[in-house]
Amino acid sequence: MIKNGTRLQSQVCDTQLIVVRSSDSLDDLRAGGVPMVPIGTDASGDATLDPAFSDGNVMGKRYVDETGAEVLVTKAGAGTLSVGATALNLKEAKPLPASD
Repeated sequence: MIKNGTRLQSQVCDTQLIVVRSSDSLDDLRAGGVPMVPIGTDASGDATLDPAFSDGNVMGKRYVDETGAEVLVTKAGAGTLSVGATALNLKEAKPLPASD
């Protein structure tokens, strides 16, 4: 299982992230349809960006899945973040209460 604070990078684009809240589902975390690897690991040379997962991601934004897992993008890239074939959702900011 991937632990909180783990830093990962994509094998097919510039995406880098930090795991904020871990879950068993993150064992199949992907960017651009290809599994992510720890930062500093050499990317496999034959991996290519899957066109179905090429919508990209945004630096500084958090992405979540249905199980509560959460990741923070530290370097944006062209690959869509997903767990298996299910894309992660952009975490929405909580609205501030109205001040009267």
